[in-house]
Amino acid sequence: MSFTKCRNNKIRYVDYVFFAVLLAVYTGITYWLFSKQVYGSEMLYHSDMKAYILEMQGLDSGYSFPYQLFFKFAAFLHLFIKAPEMAVATAVTILNTCSLIVMKYYGDKLLFAQKMQSCKGEKWIPFFITGLVFALFFVSMLYGVGFELPGIWRRYRGVFSPNPYHNATYLATRPFSIVTFFVFVRVLKDYEEQFKLKDVLLFGIFLFLSTVTKPSFTFILVPAAGLILLYRLLQKKGKNLKNTIIAGLSFVPTFCALIYQFFGVFGPVEGEEKGIGFGLGKAWSYHCDNIPLAIFLGMAFPLAVLVLNFKELKKDGVFRLAWQIMAVSLFEMLFLYEKGFRVGHLNFSWGYMHGLFFAFVAAAFLLFRKTFVINGTTLTEDNNSARRGFRMLMLLGQWGLFGLHLLLGLLYFKTMLVGELYY
Repeated sequence: MSFTKCRNNKIRYVDYVFFAVLLAVYTGITYWLFSKQVYGSEMLYHSDMKAYILEMQGLDSGYSFPYQLFFKFAAFLHLFIKAPEMAVATAVTILNTCSLIVMKYYGDKLLFAQKMQSCKGEKWIPFFITGLVFALFFVSMLYGVGFELPGIWRRYRGVFSPNPYHNATYLATRPFSIVTFFVFVRVLKDYEEQFKLKDVLLFGIFLFLSTVTKPSFTFILVPAAGLILLYRLLQKKGKNLKNTIIAGLSFVPTFCALIYQFFGVFGPVEGEEKGIGFGLGKAWSYHCDNIPLAIFLGMAFPLAVLVLNFKELKKDGVFRLAWQIMAVSLFEMLFLYEKGFRVGHLNFSWGYMHGLFFAFVAAAFLLFRKTFVINGTTLTEDNNSARRGFRMLMLLGQWGLFGLHLLLGLLYFKTMLVGELYY
């Protein structure tokens, strides 16, 4: 019997109500935070919201934002919301809340699909998944509470978080990037043998929407996707060339948007050095003296899951793609920087943070399946006591690390709510 069938009763609807209640509370809390960021003192609620408000109104913000979907959406809301500040706060709240709805959809789709021997004692699983979805939007980097770690000057800067609640455009692009990620997993699974044009079109649309909201996720997915498609083309000795070309056409709208954005940001300006530079840790070292430790603090949980479940890379498409884009994002963070006055801005960190987020998602999803089902047997139904004990120990260690990321993430989120600088 599949757990999906077990779930076709009142538990299913109670779970949806539970999710809706948590979503309403989460939306209210984040709306309050974003309201503080648009109205509050930048000394307490530091963000780019003030510039976003000017950009939304078509005024000179002092910055270049050649990605307009978020600002156009806020401008549309401004037709009904008198205050421009609240229009921007409402826009980011709606898009950010959509991220949880989308993640709940994929969490149900991927985790409820597991085959179970029975449903006995598993009635709480839907609620665990709902809790996991919300937890993924609060996990943060590890940091010292009341003390500094070697070479780490601050909590966020130099380490970075999968959930940077001080940056509205990152949050605004995430519902599109989540759909893009999971649809591309399906594309990679099927495009060579059972080509599904619907998935390719859906991928191209959401990748484009993600790009024109903020191109940070695109900067890591596109190189990873290109390398994957090229590798498979060579591996198949060109036999999948037609399907590879068709899949590649889905990137065309995004490439056009990227060209426009590149010249919008890096167009020639007299007296200014512009462009992309290459140098090991050049930009990262502006904010951190211990890059290896910073990497560990940012991704301790996903790294632990990777090391302990390395064989899953071959079997789990979500886990594999997450680490492929994580590798690309880490490479870009380490070696690429923007020339001129932007070098210290470390803008390649936005792609890195997307990589962190999906590494956490994939690791948590994998660990959830390992916790509740293995070879068709739940943990409680495994009769081998030694195997069950070892498995429980390993699972507890990994979930404990996830819990530490979550605990510090909640503390970090609280500091932003009460008006403490994010970095």
